[in-house]
Amino acid sequence: MSGSVIQEKVAKLLSRQNGKPVLRPIKPLALKNEVASRKLKKGEATCVTEMSLLLACWKQNNFNNSVCSKEVSVFYTCVEKAQNKAKEKQGTQGRLLPKEANTLLKRFPNLSSEI
Repeated sequence: MSGSVIQEKVAKLLSRQNGKPVLRPIKPLALKNEVASRKLKKGEATCVTEMSLLLACWKQNNFNNSVCSKEVSVFYTCVEKAQNKAKEKQGTQGRLLPKEANTLLKRFPNLSSEI
């Protein structure tokens, strides 16, 4: 679809039918050259039960690490699994961070004129 066809359609929508405009844009019909900076949502907490078991063991044994070695190892393996799972999930998302999108939009800006 060429640009002139799009402009004709927009002009038709903006024209008056029965005395009222069909479409009245509030903002200019052009994309901005920046994206809103939003923080990524953090995932839910992992390994909470293992951590609570470890803390309970430490409390019962006056924070002696040698007595609670089993709980420590279980907690660390859980943390490793959670980190690996997060890395796999992050790689498959395929989304750009807002900072990356802004640098690309600065390098390749949109047309500044309205359609």
